Amino acid sequence: MKSLAQQTLNREEKEAIGLLSMGTFLEYFDLMLYVHMAVFLNERFFPKSDPHTAFLLSAFAFCSMYLLRPFGAILFGYLGDKIGRKTVVTITTFIMACSCCTIAILPTYDSIGISASVIITICRMLQGLSSMGEVVASEIYLTEFINKPFRYPAVALLTISCIFGGIIALIVSFVAIKTDYLWRGAFILGAIVAVVGFRSRVALKETAVFSDARRRIKEQLIEQGQSNIYFLRTNLKTMLSFFFMQCTWSMCFYFAFVYCNEILKTQFGYSLQNVITHNLIVTVLQLISYSIFCVLSYKIPPLKILQFRLYGFCMLIMVCPFLLDIATTPLEILLIQAGMLILSATDIPAAPIIYSHFPILQRFRCTVFIYALSRLIMYTVGSFGVVYLVSKLGNWGIFVIMGPLSLGVMFALFHFKRVEEGEYSAPLSQKACKAALQN
Repeated sequence: MKSLAQQTLNREEKEAIGLLSMGTFLEYFDLMLYVHMAVFLNERFFPKSDPHTAFLLSAFAFCSMYLLRPFGAILFGYLGDKIGRKTVVTITTFIMACSCCTIAILPTYDSIGISASVIITICRMLQGLSSMGEVVASEIYLTEFINKPFRYPAVALLTISCIFGGIIALIVSFVAIKTDYLWRGAFILGAIVAVVGFRSRVALKETAVFSDARRRIKEQLIEQGQSNIYFLRTNLKTMLSFFFMQCTWSMCFYFAFVYCNEILKTQFGYSLQNVITHNLIVTVLQLISYSIFCVLSYKIPPLKILQFRLYGFCMLIMVCPFLLDIATTPLEILLIQAGMLILSATDIPAAPIIYSHFPILQRFRCTVFIYALSRLIMYTVGSFGVVYLVSKLGNWGIFVIMGPLSLGVMFALFHFKRVEEGEYSAPLSQKACKAALQN
């Protein structure tokens, strides 16, 4: 058994961090490649239309990435809790490779008509499906595989890898949109890196925590008869808290990379290349800040870091509409975008704490379903609801959505602080106990 506060990482742990970090980097490179090239690619795979219809098609193309996620969450959640975390991360990487390859060779709308629109939409759905299982499975894997205090920076490193993948996707997108053919090479590259990620993950071992869960449940039920994390019933407040955190991040992402991009194009006349360059700077700032959070989590309790970010986030939300109204330069928009991403009170670097309060045999299916549902709801609200609110209230329409979310994250933070302090515990799941004894 490893000590509760290990001093160094062993070779297997270092390999797991390296393989999973590389995998999340490759996965998000593939995922964000289309996001940053969406305007360019929508013109080639969707019919040309008036500006209003074009906006709806663009919004649908963006939301399509999240339509299958709740259904995929049910499927992958079952597999992750029944067969293992390793199985999920390998399957999802393979799906991403196939979708990238299909996009790379897909004829345009001018060549095959509406079939191109249908196929590209299916590919986006599959990409969203695979990225969902990828991130949650990887974070849970490291949460279960590595002990404190390395657990917190190790899991945070996965988020940093995602951001870095987005940065490389931005750079490749900027180069790829220069010609009508070079962009296909970008997706071929995406397919290749996904295959590399798939092959590397086959070497992973299943986490001992998951593999031994049923045996440990049976032993403790027979010998001790007391509840622990292996057979607790999933707590409703814990699920709601995780949901609020995921919704907040989804809305912050939409605000930074969709809503603010429209402001840059309409108010400052930015071209697609200008927007990509602008977003690259924002993402680099996000990468630097998250790297700092990752390092700090080794010494500072992650929930304290999260609390600091929450206070800053709430203050920014209150003044954000006013700042947007008075912004006169792209630099001011850039600072607002960066502030929203950096201060957004997501679960980083406290993700391992949050995951640890979901029962092991229900952990993956619960978290991945909440992850998927939050993105489907918030990106749909963002893509269609924000347009209506902003048309009626101006930039203050953003506050109508962000304000309640900030209260939800505050509820989530205080809930997890109480759980960590042991103020209450969840009741036994009789179904889990019975299943454990039968196995």
